[in-house]
Amino acid sequence: MDREALAEFLRTHREQLHPSDVGLPTGVRRRAPGLRREEVAQLALMSTDYYTRLEQQRGPQPSTQILTSLARGLRLSSDERDYLYRVAGHAVPDRIGPSDHVAPALRRVFDRLDDAPALIISGLGETLVQNDLAAALLGDNVGLPGFERYEPYRWFLQPERARAHYPEDDHARNSRAQVAGLRAAYGAMGQRSAAGALVAELSRHSEEFRELWDRQEVAQRFADHKTLIHPEVGSIAVDCQVLFTEDRGQALLVLTAAPRSEDEEKIRLLRVVGAQRF
Repeated sequence: MDREALAEFLRTHREQLHPSDVGLPTGVRRRAPGLRREEVAQLALMSTDYYTRLEQQRGPQPSTQILTSLARGLRLSSDERDYLYRVAGHAVPDRIGPSDHVAPALRRVFDRLDDAPALIISGLGETLVQNDLAAALLGDNVGLPGFERYEPYRWFLQPERARAHYPEDDHARNSRAQVAGLRAAYGAMGQRSAAGALVAELSRHSEEFRELWDRQEVAQRFADHKTLIHPEVGSIAVDCQVLFTEDRGQALLVLTAAPRSEDEEKIRLLRVVGAQRF
């Protein structure tokens, strides 16, 4: 671990960021450029004291989980993320296959979305980040353990949890979409990958999945228009807009309702319900 290089790298990238770059209010005039240490700590979900010690070359070797959080908080590119791992004394994560490192370009767009449910997902359906409205509407799905992090797993093996957000007459369509998207990921990543492991797990435990997998459908499907159900607000009709990374490994989903509609009012109500319940 190169403490000096790590400290200098963190400090430089912290000073290069403006609060508006990461969705934070600018507030009063700042004496120093960039973000404050406590703001980076907030973004990376760690204590200010821990982050400060890293910048002052006094902290212990950070874990890979800490480095992942720092890379997200500082909006690092993949190359910058790799450098961070190296100077911290860790092996660089494999770029082949799924990654929990959010693409900076998508993250910049995501950070500016606070009036509509928005989330970034991986090619395997893992929710990497979501805003408060998305969590209120769909549940908090970030950081789930094991296979539970992947939406196809929850859809087929935890239906009471995943399917409650959709009308029953839309379940069949969504089941096909889940399998078609997983096959696209499987083709890109190969049998000896997280996609292959997920397919094997679903094949062992879900007859519905096996039947749909045998259809050989391949597509990354996101319905343009769908109805979602919230236990307190009720059904909400939304349009789904999708923005992909260049390699289509990650996607930003934004859910909007027709202007001045009852559905738009329900989305506004989610902000109040979410703050109280979640």
